[in-house]
Amino acid sequence: MDVRKFEGDLYELAGRACHVDTEEVRSKVFAIADVLVNLYKKNLVKINHSALELVCARGLIKQGYDVKVEHRLDKILVCDVMGSRGDGPLIVEIETGFIPPEAALEPSAYARSRIASKISRYSRYAGKFALGTTPSYILDIPGFFIGAPRNRTHEEAARIKELTDVAYNKPEISIDDLMQARLHAVFLIDVDSGGVQEIDPEAYDRMALAVLDWRRSVQGLNPR
Repeated sequence: MDVRKFEGDLYELAGRACHVDTEEVRSKVFAIADVLVNLYKKNLVKINHSALELVCARGLIKQGYDVKVEHRLDKILVCDVMGSRGDGPLIVEIETGFIPPEAALEPSAYARSRIASKISRYSRYAGKFALGTTPSYILDIPGFFIGAPRNRTHEEAARIKELTDVAYNKPEISIDDLMQARLHAVFLIDVDSGGVQEIDPEAYDRMALAVLDWRRSVQGLNPR
């Protein structure tokens, strides 16, 4: 563990991202960096994930949110970024696309299961729930979560539950939880520039559809 390297990289990123920001924004972003450095000392975070959290936090701070990172929601769940502004909590879960060795032979299925699990488990704690990722990674978001919950069926929810239970079955997700789960936004987080762009899930899905449909076709799955 190289604390000095992590600290130097994160503070360099904070300074670069905030170079035109007000002193108030800059101070809050560096406070987020301090939190992440302390978590790194406990071996609880990694630099690639922390960099995305920091840039995401800066974007929310600039919109007037009071931001926390690695915020505990219950005995099991800790969310990546939480913003509060008086209109209900906003939760952003960061998705880097990391695939563990045990899923190396089915990375697409694993990633889809993880995304479904995050939406299912975290969105109930948020007035607004978002997934955050890099512009270079394509999120394979199940269509079940895009659009109004009233249009879903219990049969569709049961299929999503099977998907999430493949790799993430604790805490257990109920059908009722799935029927209410909702993805409100996708945040594209560009660490290089320090910028964040919020996109409607339906718009994001349209942009990603061509690549995802090709991937599903070669896997023998039905395109959406």
